[in-house]
Amino acid sequence: MMNRRRFLEQCGLSAAACWYPAMMAAAQSGAAATGRLRSLTADVLVVGGGLGGCAAALAATRLGARVVMTEPTDWIGGQLTQQAVPPDEHRWIESFGSPTSYRRFRKGVRDHYRRHYALTPEAKARPNLNPGDGSVSRLCHEPRVALAVLDAMLAPAIEKGLLTVLLDTEPVGADVDGDRVRAVRVVGGGGRQETVVEAKYFIDASETGDLLPLTGTEYVTGAESKKDTGEPNASDEARPANMQSFTWCYAIDYLPDQDHTIDKPAMYDFWQQHEPQLVPPWPGRLLSLWYTRPSSGKPLELSFVPLSPQMPTYRTKTLNLWLYRRIINHANFRQGTFPGDITIVNWPQNDYMLGNLFEVSPEERAKHLDGARQLSLSLLYWLQTEAPRPDGQTGWKGLRLRKDVVGTEDGLAKFPYIRESRRIKAECTVLEQHIRPASPRRIGKQALSDAFDDSVGVGYYGLDLHPSSGGDNYFDVHCLPYQVPLGALIPQRVENLIAGCKNIGTTHLTNGAYRLHPTEWGIGEAAGALAAFCHGRGHSPRGVRNQIQLLRQFQDLLTDTGVELDWTKFAEAG
Repeated sequence: MMNRRRFLEQCGLSAAACWYPAMMAAAQSGAAATGRLRSLTADVLVVGGGLGGCAAALAATRLGARVVMTEPTDWIGGQLTQQAVPPDEHRWIESFGSPTSYRRFRKGVRDHYRRHYALTPEAKARPNLNPGDGSVSRLCHEPRVALAVLDAMLAPAIEKGLLTVLLDTEPVGADVDGDRVRAVRVVGGGGRQETVVEAKYFIDASETGDLLPLTGTEYVTGAESKKDTGEPNASDEARPANMQSFTWCYAIDYLPDQDHTIDKPAMYDFWQQHEPQLVPPWPGRLLSLWYTRPSSGKPLELSFVPLSPQMPTYRTKTLNLWLYRRIINHANFRQGTFPGDITIVNWPQNDYMLGNLFEVSPEERAKHLDGARQLSLSLLYWLQTEAPRPDGQTGWKGLRLRKDVVGTEDGLAKFPYIRESRRIKAECTVLEQHIRPASPRRIGKQALSDAFDDSVGVGYYGLDLHPSSGGDNYFDVHCLPYQVPLGALIPQRVENLIAGCKNIGTTHLTNGAYRLHPTEWGIGEAAGALAAFCHGRGHSPRGVRNQIQLLRQFQDLLTDTGVELDWTKFAEAG
């Protein structure tokens, strides 16, 4: 958080401009002359255009609020687009367990393929079309398709003048008065345009909780101690720097008669020899087909056999990584549409574990980002030159980096896949014992996690943590279908900031369940609706949660717009 004088000075205004209203007037009159500053006003500012941010913007504008949404890259869509991560979802996602708007997005993806792609008649007729038939999801698809669908979903609000989207834009400062945020300064575009956005409510839907340090909102990072949370699997001591690995994803296809070997990456020799130092132990070198099975902690050898029309079919005894996050199965399309399959490389072998991006110097952050990029490129080079093949040879030189799929010059995704964010100190923190209760509640015969009276959504995923910067190996245990408590979106002190992404009140452990695509969407939808509800009625987010009549009105509003608050349909499904 910065004081008002420093904020004004960084905006190019003198402290004599007095506080915010005068600053706005000065900005408006001086922007044209200086070319440095402009001002915008909105009911809601959403920082971050990922799944949470898009869902927040959709919900808030649907209720009539004027919204500005910023996005640090030139693609909205977060995990699905700029990070190139096909959706991780629970097995009931086609029918229930997510907001109606999220299922509308999924339908939009399928409709896009049916409308614009040369699908085979069989694929086109399949109600639950999965373009890639990847094993990770029932809807593996290209990032650009997700982008097109999200753009179409946001277009009506933009056309009505309710939504302004600022791409290539990130927050750099905030004006805070006591427990309220007044404005946020953002910088973006090729000319690094400075903009001051004044709003009534601020939703932090960024991938890393960017608004929290800028606004002085209290937050935590890393692993809490067992003493702090009482969680059975928490650390004995708090480890703020111990965070899940992040991954720089990319797309590849395979042309067996061609050579697409990339130049040897600068750090290849380091990564080719690297052996992660984790507990439980990692089985040898990172660049191999071995990893630690999350559910048991024991070594497991994976398989890698790329598929194309010219390749013989090999049966593998273990998971074929080629199929895991495959986003195009060429067999779903008419002959000649694609030369072969396209798959996303987001595997154990390119999880970056040597540091995190939080509370470190800019130099340290840049070092880790570059290290992650080098790891991903080194994995590709290893696959092209050294990976074992079922025919006894080594290397698949026909693997081609698909720069067009991710929209970048170097072929890596526009943004790293960051699994763990800063997390607010919230009115309610979701603990391991909430979603893995010793005595589960039940609806009919179905076991569920603890009930939250202030529920604003539902979700389900295993408690899944990737290897960490603190030396922890995989941790993956079952939990029960859960709710999203409104209190997890509300900071303990700041009145008009709402968490709208992976930065809600979870712990290091429960973040592993709440961080995935449909839950993030649901969090964002609840955050956007809450901001609009508060703006329309003049109440604070905390007031809505703590006054039972207002809470029920807000929950009724969510239900009316297609948000599930409990797993009733789960029980009905038997």
